[in-house]
Amino acid sequence: MSAILAAEQLLVARYQMALSLGFHIVLASIGVALPAIIFLLHRRGLRHHDSDALLLARRWSKVSAVLFAVGAVSGTVLSLEMGLLWPGLMTTFGDVIGLPFAMEGIAFFTEAVFLGIYLYGWDRLPPKVHLFTLLPIMVSGLFGTFCIIAVNAWMNAPAGFTMLPDGTITDIDPIAAIFNDALWGQFLHMWVAAYMVAGFLVASVYAVGMLRGRDDRRHRLGFLVPFAVASLFALVQPLIGHVTGTRLAEQQPSKLAAMELNLETRSEAPLTLGGVLVDDEVRFAIEIPRLGSLLSTNSFDGVVPGLEDTPVDERPPANIVHWSFHLMIALGTLLILPGIAYVVMRRRGRDPLSNRAFLLAASSTGLMAVLALQAGWVTTEVGRQPWIVYGVMTVDEAVTTNSGVWISLVGIVILYSSMGLIAARVLRRMAARWRDDPQSDLPTPYGPGRELVDA
Repeated sequence: MSAILAAEQLLVARYQMALSLGFHIVLASIGVALPAIIFLLHRRGLRHHDSDALLLARRWSKVSAVLFAVGAVSGTVLSLEMGLLWPGLMTTFGDVIGLPFAMEGIAFFTEAVFLGIYLYGWDRLPPKVHLFTLLPIMVSGLFGTFCIIAVNAWMNAPAGFTMLPDGTITDIDPIAAIFNDALWGQFLHMWVAAYMVAGFLVASVYAVGMLRGRDDRRHRLGFLVPFAVASLFALVQPLIGHVTGTRLAEQQPSKLAAMELNLETRSEAPLTLGGVLVDDEVRFAIEIPRLGSLLSTNSFDGVVPGLEDTPVDERPPANIVHWSFHLMIALGTLLILPGIAYVVMRRRGRDPLSNRAFLLAASSTGLMAVLALQAGWVTTEVGRQPWIVYGVMTVDEAVTTNSGVWISLVGIVILYSSMGLIAARVLRRMAARWRDDPQSDLPTPYGPGRELVDA
């Protein structure tokens, strides 16, 4: 295979993997967090005899089922792509990281089973039993996320094996591989991000509804519960991100240097806002003295690594990493403001949900949370380049040699476009039905009919 053909092959494989990850990660976030938000509504409905809360919980569970079905397809595709696009990785390290993949499969099936029980349990199970069927959904979603993040964290901080000079893998310890040095920071960061994405997305839908004049109790409740959850997690996220980022100076110095657009290793490093790297020179940037060292090392005198310490062929694309990192930080910071504005307005005796400016800001939080999530993953994945397993295996060594990658990329684009359009159409029809008859509820597909239950 020629060098040009190999480079094109790698580029196509990267595009396909990026598309699959970007599509699936949003659905996975909703699958992790939405059941917990439904639990809060369902519990409120039972405790306070709140029919609006129960109706919302019932409706949202059916939305969750639609998105779970789409996520099941995209997650299966993603699993296949790991072997088809990156056979070098899975062939060499399959025994090291196979355990979390297997456990994630068990978590997925557990989640599917109990989601079905919850959907079909309305009016058929005792109220408290029905409520607590949400708990296995929440736990299995959390555990599945833990397993997948463990694999990604391992790619950033490989552990649990010894590589001999001839490339043979020995001394395999799957538990050490799972509990690698990057695990807890990445897992907590992603878990909090999932609640922000799901909460703000749902809240933004109801904010748009209120902007269109649907200012009833059900819309207010549908906005406030997910908005409160997401706003609380938005306050915690910067702290988790900071703690996670401080490990990079020692474990992934090239990624940190790209994030900070830092060329020279130095103490008292400034924080670089904006700017681009052109011909080994940072241009059009604003520098804040010593703040880069403080944020990266918790010390004004801390040493921040520079790109000069990394060989040219092992440097990540600094401009992409730098701007995706800054986009994530900027959006994450902005997402804190609506929650603060809500509290301030309430303390002053004003109703935020009657304020058009507040609703406009709230309606944008869903898209902002999704963009922040995507920017964070770009920072994580592109910042690791050219390594697929940091410091051990490059993407060139892992990518497939199959010439049909273009075909699979076209197929993935068609598949995801079709699934996205179908899911959007189904959800819009469901929403229209609920708007036309606010007291109605859609029947559960393939569930027992009301006549059979009565009989």
